[in-house]
Amino acid sequence: MTLLIRDAISSDTPTILRFIRALAEYEKLSHMVVADEATLKQSLFGDNAKAHALIAEWDGVPVGFAVYFYNFSTFIGKPGIYIEDVFVDPAMRGKGIGKAFFAHIASRAKAEGCERVEWAVLDWNQPAIDFYKSIGAELLDDWIVNRLSGAALEKMGEKRRAA
Repeated sequence: MTLLIRDAISSDTPTILRFIRALAEYEKLSHMVVADEATLKQSLFGDNAKAHALIAEWDGVPVGFAVYFYNFSTFIGKPGIYIEDVFVDPAMRGKGIGKAFFAHIASRAKAEGCERVEWAVLDWNQPAIDFYKSIGAELLDDWIVNRLSGAALEKMGEKRRAA
């Protein structure tokens, strides 16, 4: 059996969307998925792509994906990588695929001068938390994720235009 982690290409878009929907179902968040193939294709593979995707193949068959983007630490003064999602088909878990995704991204981060890799995990997802601890991740319990989206984002943007 062979595992390959590779950069996704535009023709992987339907596969990525299928994995996104499977991840959302696992996280009980299917109702929040509004992405479609056209949006993903533009965001991941367009001229001004804002994120990047990886595909895991087991014997040539896609079995998982990861999406990441670059961020910046003002305290360190260097870039980092933020992993938005990692998903491995449940039937393929326990074969080292998740660990291979993190090793691939960590290697890329170091090669590109990034000082850290970060991601979030739902507080109820104990299998993921245990996995992250097993690879040496530090859980930052003192940080709270914040988000502006939808109407709140629109309203805040209006304040900028009015100023």
